[in-house]
Amino acid sequence: MKAKLKICGMNHNIAEVAALQPDYMGFIFYEKSSRNFTGASPILSPSVKRVGVFVDASLEDISEKIKTYHLDVVQLHGDETPELCQSLSDIEVWKVFSIKDSFDFNRLIPYEKVVDKFLFDTKGKEKGGNGYTFDWSVLDGYHSTKPIILSGGIGLDEIESLQQIFKRDLPIHAIDVNSKFELSPGMKNIEQLAKFKNYFDK
Repeated sequence: MKAKLKICGMNHNIAEVAALQPDYMGFIFYEKSSRNFTGASPILSPSVKRVGVFVDASLEDISEKIKTYHLDVVQLHGDETPELCQSLSDIEVWKVFSIKDSFDFNRLIPYEKVVDKFLFDTKGKEKGGNGYTFDWSVLDGYHSTKPIILSGGIGLDEIESLQQIFKRDLPIHAIDVNSKFELSPGMKNIEQLAKFKNYFDK
């Protein structure tokens, strides 16, 4: 596949997931999440980038987590303003927008110059990890050149659909997986992840 792989919601079997050498590993810093990460900063290969996931956190909290956990990327999953994104100019910033059946892509315009990538996730009850995909045909309306990360309910059953969306003219940088590869929140199914990653290595 012509995209990078991010495994998000890390918490319990971090070393086993890291051994698969994904491009990104995501750590959620949001107390209301069942995958909220409070452990020590893990030892990872330099080739694996650390993504910190935040939901309406303060600039001070985000900055502290960047230093404590040696984050490479900040993923903003709430109603963060363009001004806050601009304040994080020293680190790569991904801004998340949730989609169900439709989306007004004009919402992205204020963020175009202050974020590095857009992440599109499924709109649902939770701030991520809802376990089902949104209607990817909505992305036909995406006309920005900004790279995107595709997220939301992606598992082994979506491989064929992923192969189809890669044939479209979309700047997909990475695929983000989480709940479809879990035995329980934060505990990943290594066997299934290895199978899924095999498609990225072809």
